[in-house]
Amino acid sequence: MNAIISISRRSFIVGVASTAGGLSLGFNVPFLEPAHAQGAETVPEINAWVVIRPDDTVVIRIARSEMGQGTLTGLAQLVAEELNCDWSKVTTEYPSPAENLARDRVWGNFSTGGSRGIRESHEYVRLGGATAREMLIAAAAAEWGVPASECVASMGMVTHAASDRAASYGQLAAAAARITPPANVPLKDPKDWTIAGKPLPRLDTADKLNGSQVYGIDLKLPGMLNAVIRACPYFGGKVAGFDAAAVASMPGVRNVVQVDETAVAVVADTWWQAKTALDALPVTWDEGPNRDVTSASIAAMLAEGLDATDAFIGAEAGDARAVLASATRTVTATYAFPYQNHATMEPMNATALYTPERCEVWVPTQNGEASLAAAAEAAGLPVQQCEVHKIHLGGGFGRRGNFQDYVRQAVGIARQMPGTPVKLIWSREEDMLHGAYHPTTQCKLTGALDADGNLTALHMRISGQSILAAVRPEGMQGGMDPVVFQGLVLTGAEGTLAYGVDNLLIDHAMRNPPIPPGFWRGVNLNQNAVYVECFMDELAHEAGQDPLAFRRKLMANHPKHLAVLEAVAERIGWDTPPAAGIHRGLAQIMGFGSYVAAAAEVSVTDGQLTIHRIVAATDPGHMVNPAQIERQVEGSFVYGLSACLYGECTVNGGRMEQENFDSYEVVRMADMPAVETIIMPSGGFWGGVGEPTIAVAAPAVLNAIFAATGKRIRTLPLKNHDLA
Repeated sequence: MNAIISISRRSFIVGVASTAGGLSLGFNVPFLEPAHAQGAETVPEINAWVVIRPDDTVVIRIARSEMGQGTLTGLAQLVAEELNCDWSKVTTEYPSPAENLARDRVWGNFSTGGSRGIRESHEYVRLGGATAREMLIAAAAAEWGVPASECVASMGMVTHAASDRAASYGQLAAAAARITPPANVPLKDPKDWTIAGKPLPRLDTADKLNGSQVYGIDLKLPGMLNAVIRACPYFGGKVAGFDAAAVASMPGVRNVVQVDETAVAVVADTWWQAKTALDALPVTWDEGPNRDVTSASIAAMLAEGLDATDAFIGAEAGDARAVLASATRTVTATYAFPYQNHATMEPMNATALYTPERCEVWVPTQNGEASLAAAAEAAGLPVQQCEVHKIHLGGGFGRRGNFQDYVRQAVGIARQMPGTPVKLIWSREEDMLHGAYHPTTQCKLTGALDADGNLTALHMRISGQSILAAVRPEGMQGGMDPVVFQGLVLTGAEGTLAYGVDNLLIDHAMRNPPIPPGFWRGVNLNQNAVYVECFMDELAHEAGQDPLAFRRKLMANHPKHLAVLEAVAERIGWDTPPAAGIHRGLAQIMGFGSYVAAAAEVSVTDGQLTIHRIVAATDPGHMVNPAQIERQVEGSFVYGLSACLYGECTVNGGRMEQENFDSYEVVRMADMPAVETIIMPSGGFWGGVGEPTIAVAAPAVLNAIFAATGKRIRTLPLKNHDLA
């Protein structure tokens, strides 16, 4: 969605894009906006990031969204570290997207995706804390008539040893808010951290345990009604007609409305009444132009691209085609990766209250600014007459960032019932049928080996869908989607290929079926790791070499990639024989700015796979909360193994076939192996944590399965294969 929204207070036009980047605006460095210029005389706000109450409670404002990944606690740790406050008195709150715009985007980017919540905002949130600390010190020094250089801030107190005076932050907050923020405040060296870098308990755990945490699905407002929606299940289809009178008298029903061209909703007193009526509502669909699209037709489209002449080059060195053409020994394999659904525990939902003068939305969102833009567009109001209240997410995984369809739907329903808050909750079936799916791709790899088993050339042809072409076309580069090549490029800080191959060609034949693609946790790193790491094992086997030794030779110029791989190999005991019946596999990749690797131990008995153990290593550069990193890595393997073992969305008759967890399974506790996490931050960069290790789950297990059975599994999920 793109919209042009007029912000009269600032007298300029803002281009809004519901993408991972949110509103395309520059923003001021947060702590350089004086609090007194913000009307903070009535609020003890030191700067945009720090509010200190008279009782010494420190409220740290978090612009990014919390959806279980721990960003809220991690960002609070970074601010608190520089603030030198008492961590036991820290709490958090979300600033609103509308306030962010009204204050010249003082909190910067609200988007939470791509494992960027901490790594892209760590510097300015730390500066916010450091600047607030210096303002508190300056306020104390002014009150006492002493040099600020003689005052020390620690544990929520400012002290002056020479005069034996002390004041709490709460006592100093009002005066500090009137201080002109200093410039160029130095930040602490991470080696001196006492709050950041420590395994502190999460700030949101207690509320989740005692049930006080309110998610979007839980929200209650006075006079609120409930809505259930059904959109045309056929991709590209729309509503042809419906008979509202058939359900109008059913219990609790208040309204039956059409929502744009594609959907019908029932509004009732309770959600179940709305769903019951919607299930009974006669609806006819215009099935649109894609009724003949199937998984088989999509697979054929992608297979054609594997040998097509049209392709975008993502990485190239030497002359791979020539060397492969003349090689006497080549290895070729074709892999495929299916569509995946985000399948968040909390289905899509939003609550909207519309009047002709104002629109408010309460929503679990990965991008508050994108939600605000969607609400303003759907309401037909200027953005300054709209507000979005962010709520913790019951899972996001990319679904709640770029795609704000549920926000537009909620506002579209509320517009037809002005003055009444309406909560829209998708059913699980609606959520499964109307996703923004991880795209399907195929990959053909060909490698050349010399007489000594050295890899002399590699061609990797990816054929499949582009996410950017559908979601964010302004991010395309000369028609190419650079996101396709995650983990495969030769230079850059985001994700480089670990292997030095003199003759290399990695290219992409773009083939875009009419299925809406989206950023799914780990994005294209997931299948790229499968393709590269499983094929490296194939090459090693063909060369008669140990998979780790084969990789080592190619990784001489990539020490950080090699370090995480060596770490998992050592921990799992790669150089020692495993127990009888146990077999091992390895994988590594770089993505989202971090280096990750995994080693798996599996057994296969009478065709039954058991994954016994996973060892995972990650080098994110710096670590903000090691306990949370460990949990994120473990959670990554739940997600990655779910895709590996079960995850597959199939298309038949122009629509998805999977409608619930009975047909789109996820890993259960009985399936889950023990996961051992090695955190090895090497410093000098900031990488992501929430997504990279997902990618090494499948290839490590697939390589271990080959060691156990001699079978190469080149298509996922494993549920479709007989391992006997």
